[in-house]
Amino acid sequence: MSWSERQRQMLQAMGLTVWAPPAPLRDEPPAMAAAEPARAPRVPAPVPPPAPTPVPMEEASAVATLGWPELRAAVAGCRACALCDARTQTVFGVGHERAHWMIVGEAPGEQEDRAGEPFVGPAGQLLDDMLRALALTRQPGPPEKQVYIANTLKCRPPRNRNPEPAELARCEPFLKRQIALVQPRVILAMGRFAIQQILRSDEAVGRLRGRVHSYQGVPVVVTYHPAYLLRQPADKAKAWDDLCLAASLLTAP
Repeated sequence: MSWSERQRQMLQAMGLTVWAPPAPLRDEPPAMAAAEPARAPRVPAPVPPPAPTPVPMEEASAVATLGWPELRAAVAGCRACALCDARTQTVFGVGHERAHWMIVGEAPGEQEDRAGEPFVGPAGQLLDDMLRALALTRQPGPPEKQVYIANTLKCRPPRNRNPEPAELARCEPFLKRQIALVQPRVILAMGRFAIQQILRSDEAVGRLRGRVHSYQGVPVVVTYHPAYLLRQPADKAKAWDDLCLAASLLTAP
């Protein structure tokens, strides 16, 4: 019912309250309007890893001409990245310089940094056991029995963190020259970063193992790093299969 102003005054004088429906707010949406669907929170796009810093051509070309003594001296005096500031010493490599087998690992750890030799400590002991099962050794011997062992990095990353792309790129000419000088008949790449450096592949170790790859004409077999096998002993049988595959390449007619 609509009341006139005079009727309102009369009702108020009688002590009666005049009720009227409140006017709708201007910003209030219509009662039957469909609710706006909730928006999903924005997820930032993943940031791609930094691209490896290319080594200047003149530097890589110079390393590619070095003999063993000059290469060892170049590694010992290298200050191409920040890893040199925290190292105790560089970890060059060990073994027969014309070995039939070349083993490529990842990066030196704390014990390797102190000893100046790759694969020492528990992981190194496991590697020695694996090699001994194939009548191989890192100790002095003929080239068909003594392996050559090198790492992708020659300096230990702080706190044993993963190698960075720029660090791997800076050390790559040294590893390439070591492979060229050894001229191995088979390369055993152990661990993710060694595999990535040799094969230029981001695939998981489990997807790459069990078949023969190639690096500049040299057969490559990939397997798990001994440090990983210490944490996952169930995969030791797979690693043994990988070593047998590599050995078969040297005995095949």
